[in-house]
Amino acid sequence: MFDNHLYNLILQLVQEHKSLWRMKNEYMKDAGDCADCKTFWEKMEKDKEGHIQELAGLIKNHMS
Repeated sequence: MFDNHLYNLILQLVQEHKSLWRMKNEYMKDAGDCADCKTFWEKMEKDKEGHIQELAGLIKNHMS
């Protein structure tokens, strides 16, 4: 069983993945022709990808 700290990291990783999926598959489409909103969502996608990489690294370190 994982300790609460590791569980929290894993849970947050799942949430970040879900959020990224929504941005790529729903929010960008819903933005339509709004260039400002598309730019915003693209920036958010990059931020989420960075968070996902960082969380994955932390989880890997704690699982070793």
